[in-house]
Amino acid sequence: MSLPVKPIIDGHVIVRDGQKLRLSQRGGPYGHGQWHAPSGKLDPQEKPAVGAARELKEETALDVDPDSLTLLHTVIHHQGDGTPDRIGFFYEATEFSGDPVTREPDKCLALEWFAEHDLPDELIPYPAAGLHGSLTGPGGLTYHNWPTG
Repeated sequence: MSLPVKPIIDGHVIVRDGQKLRLSQRGGPYGHGQWHAPSGKLDPQEKPAVGAARELKEETALDVDPDSLTLLHTVIHHQGDGTPDRIGFFYEATEFSGDPVTREPDKCLALEWFAEHDLPDELIPYPAAGLHGSLTGPGGLTYHNWPTG
């Protein structure tokens, strides 16, 4: 009998100001130099929107009310390397306060605005699946890196 699957649950926040999206440039070993929406793992028993808002504050100093976040897309990401798969909830924040700063310089090299239709080519693949899904098919589900068959 196999053990139950225990995926890692992530919250991602796409900060939007009109047609611009605020992205973070990754500084850690995973995806170094590539871009993604601020994100992180949920704490045990933490609601996804609450965890996403917490991660946004921890990484960027931006405050957002979890109740104001809009769930746009969900990604189930198969790691493919024997580590637990991930389930990512991608939220949009249009109401936020604070001045964005890099609060975790070991994990984040920069924060920049990008036009919605001119995103950088250097996106981390798993978060890119959620970002593109959020922009093209809100409310949907993407299976990323999933084995065929």
